[in-house]
Amino acid sequence: MSEYQVYMVGGAVRDRLLGRAVHDHDWVVVGATPEQMAARGFLPVGRDFPVFLHPQTREEYALARTERKSGQGYRGFVVQAAPDVTLEQDLARRDLTINAMAAAPDWDGGEAVVDPYGGQADLRSKVLRHVTDAFREDPVRILRVARFAARLHDFSVAPQTLELMREMVTAGEASALVPERVWQEISRGLMESHPSRMFGLLRACTALAVLLPELDRLWGVPQRAEYHPEVDTGVHTMMVLDMAARLDAPLAVRYACLVHDLGKGTTPADVLPRHIGHEQRSAELARQVGQRLRVPTDCQELADVVAREHGNIHRSDALDAQAIMRLLERCDAIRKPGRFEQALLACECDARGRLGFADRPYPQRQRLRDALAAALSVPTAQAAAEAAAQGKQGKAIGEAVHAARTQAVAAWLARAGSAPAAP
Repeated sequence: MSEYQVYMVGGAVRDRLLGRAVHDHDWVVVGATPEQMAARGFLPVGRDFPVFLHPQTREEYALARTERKSGQGYRGFVVQAAPDVTLEQDLARRDLTINAMAAAPDWDGGEAVVDPYGGQADLRSKVLRHVTDAFREDPVRILRVARFAARLHDFSVAPQTLELMREMVTAGEASALVPERVWQEISRGLMESHPSRMFGLLRACTALAVLLPELDRLWGVPQRAEYHPEVDTGVHTMMVLDMAARLDAPLAVRYACLVHDLGKGTTPADVLPRHIGHEQRSAELARQVGQRLRVPTDCQELADVVAREHGNIHRSDALDAQAIMRLLERCDAIRKPGRFEQALLACECDARGRLGFADRPYPQRQRLRDALAAALSVPTAQAAAEAAAQGKQGKAIGEAVHAARTQAVAAWLARAGSAPAAP
């Protein structure tokens, strides 16, 4: 590749300087044409600008390029990739200074990096700062900065960058984002170490009211202090979300935590701080959000279960066998025990995501696990055969299986001595 130069750029440089593990590499090629790349065996994959796959490593190599705004939204760009585009010009189009650094392909962290915009200084100062005013041309950057705030939780956002993000929202740029891209960035942010910071920053720049108004309206909504010492529903939701991160919960659980209390934002003011019936309202709002953002089905289904049933799961230590079986059936736990386990984890996050509750045990999780195990221990084929031998058919056979499972749960409760056994 003597005709042109290859540089390692972006996250790989940033993370190595931070002492973090590097999992992916981004490469920029300066001084090359698409024809030269193809002649070296690189495979073209880019639609909007020239990107190539390395013939051996399959890593992406992008030709240095510039971008010029041509319309609203993140797709409104004219891209120029040409041999005369410099490395500094390519770095200038990036979002944050800490992502606008480059190094030689074999850089091991010891030599100097190409840093025309002060990324190393911002790493040392722990600041998230936009590179140039061209930041305002791509609304996805609002979400990306928020995601980096969740990942680099001890970094602050430069005041000028926050103000620029507000201006972008006011100009309608956040409204132009397509649902798939919003979910892509939110889902990534949910999986960071401090996901609450993503939503805190989106709220600070007013983008949350545009992208997730159902969530934004939770702040300032009071709850009963005996159950929620933190009182504010928005604060509680963020504590639940960070507890999910602390417990290393998967994406579906974190999403369920995010939307489990949306209905509290629609509670009539004259009944506050009580939230009677908020579970069904939460489920309906979570369904609307899931459809609007095109959230994956597994995340939507778990969110529905958690929104509807988290109150009942919290109170399950007082339920008898019949009530427990009804709860298991409403959660479809017999058919989908794995999803029910995720629902229990989300409910534990909800219970512990409260002021002073973080280290409290949540026995309901193990108790309902054991109850489900008892219900699943019933040989259903045998129970159905016995019911059929008694002349039962159709629905009556299902009721017989249900009764056998209820009896098994009752027997387990009697052995555990934790609640009255139902007949």
